[in-house]
This record gives sequence, structure tokens and C-alpha cells, in this order.
Amino acid sequence: MKVPFIDLSRHHKPLRNELLRTFENVLDSNQFILGDAVKQFETELVAYTGARYAIGVSNCTHALLLSLKACGIGSGDEVITTPFSFIATAEVIALLGATPVFCDIDPKTFNIDTDKIAGAISSKTKALMPVHLYGQAADMDKIMHIAREKNLKVIEDMAQAIGAKYRGKMIGTFGDTACISFFPTKNLSALGDAGLILTNNSELEQTIRILRVHGASKKYYHDSIGFNDRLDAVQAAFLHVKLKYLDTWNERRRQIAKKYDDGLRDVVMIPYIEPHNESIYHQYTIRTSRRDDLRDSLSNKGIGTAIHYPLPLHLQNAFQYLNYSKGSFPESEKAAEEVLCLPIYQDLTDEEVEYIIDAIKQFFS
Repeated sequence: MKVPFIDLSRHHKPLRNELLRTFENVLDSNQFILGDAVKQFETELVAYTGARYAIGVSNCTHALLLSLKACGIGSGDEVITTPFSFIATAEVIALLGATPVFCDIDPKTFNIDTDKIAGAISSKTKALMPVHLYGQAADMDKIMHIAREKNLKVIEDMAQAIGAKYRGKMIGTFGDTACISFFPTKNLSALGDAGLILTNNSELEQTIRILRVHGASKKYYHDSIGFNDRLDAVQAAFLHVKLKYLDTWNERRRQIAKKYDDGLRDVVMIPYIEPHNESIYHQYTIRTSRRDDLRDSLSNKGIGTAIHYPLPLHLQNAFQYLNYSKGSFPESEKAAEEVLCLPIYQDLTDEEVEYIIDAIKQFFS
């Protein structure tokens, strides 16, 4: 049996006709950038998340960039975030001339360790950027308490977590802004790059809308230096088609996660989900000191896996100038050596899940 890590063909097959009709509608509309399709999807995301405003943008990397820019982050500022994330999280901070200041992770949840944030704050700190990694919310109560106490902005990186809840409330509604990715492998995915920013702040909403169209408040009248960060109409239309299925898809992921939990809890370290969190399991991530050998074994049995992430950000060549070194963030470094993401998508069959569980058990037997 072959079980790919992700299978987009399987995902899109039942949606094919609906997606093709949607493409034809956009083609006939002759509105290809922003326009009615984007406005509709933004309205739907407001209803889905409970945020006051939603702004469609070109991708999640630039959602983060626009958020930081709108919050006034720039040269000489510091932004605290996690070193255990995709590079975009810290990359956008550096692109604006600010400095990423890393804070180690909680080894159970892989999210930023909120007990360590206070020690990373300096007179230059202007914002916190928590990442809701693998589909589980970070500790937003503590993060927002620190932010209020120190007068810091909060940008939620929820690239992997649309639909996740923290204490019964949708994430993306806590910070000053929150940034969503619709990369093709995400739980809610476009057929290309796409992103979105959520905010409850009307001033930030207006600023971001201006920044995404070259700093223009109206066509050819530019109030500031901005960016070309508009969401394509066709991607918004595809996302509109998929959004109505998202909760069902996320629930199927939770069902698969429970099967993994039941089958693997005595074999490897399974994901720890805080009791007050509802994860969407963008990734199902196990830990083992024999990660690489296990991955090879699963590959030999036709099972795809992934490592998110094999090298923490503070050890990347791109961030050598920050003068971190091996040992600076031991939990992130250890996680990078031990984590392994198993297939978890709504189209997996129970038979495939059992095959993966059995293969892991056989490896450790």
C-alpha cells in the first residue's frame, strides 16, 4: 500500500466540477484581481471567524509583512517570536529592518513558551508574534496579558490554524491582526498562493487595505509607500467553494488524530493538545529520538512523512547575523531532531491510518 503524505488529486476530485464552474464564472466576470469574489470571501471569513474585518492578500508571508508595517514596526524595533516555525515568520520582521528576537518553545505543544517571553523583552520590543503551530493555539491569555502590560502589538501567525479554537473562541480574534495562509496544502487551500488578514481594529483595517494596493487610498493617489499584495479573484472564488466544507474536513482530521492517538500513545510521543484548545491538526506530529530511521522505514513501506522543521530559524544561515548559536534554544533544537509529521488529511481512509499505525508499531517492536 502507498500512502502519500498529502494527496491533492484525491482532495480535488469530488470538487472538480464545482471548481471548474467557479473558474468559468470568474473568467466570464472579467474581474481577476480583487473585485466581487474577493469581497464575498472576505465577508464570509468575517462570519466564520468572528473578526470584525478580513482583508484578502497575495499570501500569508505578505499578510505578516503588511500587519507589521501597519502596526508601525520598522528599523531599530524588536519583535519576539519562535525559532521553531517556517522562515516567513521571522523573515518579514527582518525585511522591515526590525530584529527578530527568538524565544524557545514549550516542548509539549511546540508553541512559544510564554514563561520565557518576559526575559526576551527589551526597550526596543514593539510586538509579539506567536505562531499557532500545527493547528493548535498558542497560550493567548498569557500573551495578551504581557502585551497589555508592556504596550506591545500582537500579530498572530495562524498560517496553519484556520478553524482552531482557544477556550471556545476562534483564534485570529485575539491579537491586533492575525494572518492566514491558503497555500495548497493547508486545511483550507487555494489552487495557488493566497492569504488573508483578520483584525478588529478599523484603523489597521484601513491602513492594510491601502498598503496592499501600492499605498493608494484611490486609484493613482498614493498616501504612502505600499506593496502589490492583492488577492486574485479566482483564488477567492475557489476558497469560497471550499469554505463550506472546512468544519467537516477539520472534524475528519480530529477523528484520524484520535485513531493515531489510540494506536500510538504507548509507542511514541503523540501530540499534546491543551484541554482548553481545539486543534485542527494541520499536522499530526510525533516525536522520537529514532526519527530518521523511522522515517526511512515508513518510506520503504510506501508511507510519506515530513519534517516540520529540520533546522530552527536561529541556526539558519540567513540569521547568522543575530549571533545565536547551537544551544541558544535547546527545546527548539531538540524538537528539530525528533519531530515527524504523519499523513493527516480528510481523504485518508481508516484502512490507510491503520496501515500507518501498524508500520510504526512494527518498527519499534
